[in-house]
This record gives sequence, C-alpha cells and structure tokens, in this order.
Amino acid sequence: MTTVLDNRSFLRWCWRQLTSMRTALFLLLLLGIAAIPGSLFPQRTQNPLQVKQYFIDNPSLAPWLDRLSFFEVYSSPWFSAIYLLLFISLIGCVLPRSIEHDKAIGAKPPLTPKYLDRLE
Repeated sequence: MTTVLDNRSFLRWCWRQLTSMRTALFLLLLLGIAAIPGSLFPQRTQNPLQVKQYFIDNPSLAPWLDRLSFFEVYSSPWFSAIYLLLFISLIGCVLPRSIEHDKAIGAKPPLTPKYLDRLE
C-alpha cells in the first residue's frame, strides 16, 4: 500500500527531517569530510601559483579536480550547500528547544509532595 503525500505534507516531512538532531550531526560530519580536500589540494584564493603548478604536474587529473571545485573548496557551491543546510538544520533544532526551555525557566516550580518519605 502506498501513500501519496500532498505538497504540504511533503514539505512538513522535509522540514522535520532537516531539523532533526540526527540530520544536523550528519551534516556536521559531512562538512568535516568535505573540508578535507581544502587541506589536501592547493586553494586558488591562498596560493594561485601552487594551483598552476598542480596543473602542470598533473595535466590529466587537475581539470577534473577543477570541475569539482577542489581548488576553491570553501567557496564552491557544494560546500556552501552543506553549510547552509547545516545552518538551517541547527536553527530548526535549537530555536524550538530554546523556546520550550525559556518557558520552563519562567514556569512555577511544582508543588512539594506532602509525604517526602515516600520518595525514597
């Protein structure tokens, strides 16, 4: 049996998936993994001469790495997409929880039980 989601239900499902803590942790791990090429390959913004030398040393591999934006990792669209999704995910995770926490801080404490010896 298959269920068909309408647009609103699908968007709600996407939002809940994006704002789950599991997704935020996965995106954080993915961001860390995506930053590895930025430390392995020379970056065009820091050292363009080293990038040119890499093209000379590796003429078959360098164009492919350039197409994947490995020489400008931190300004690449795929890296930006990961950290924007992480940013949205963290806001979606933290904001509702902080509002609930703020309400709990302002709430009256619960009444003390009549018989404290029963708590043991």
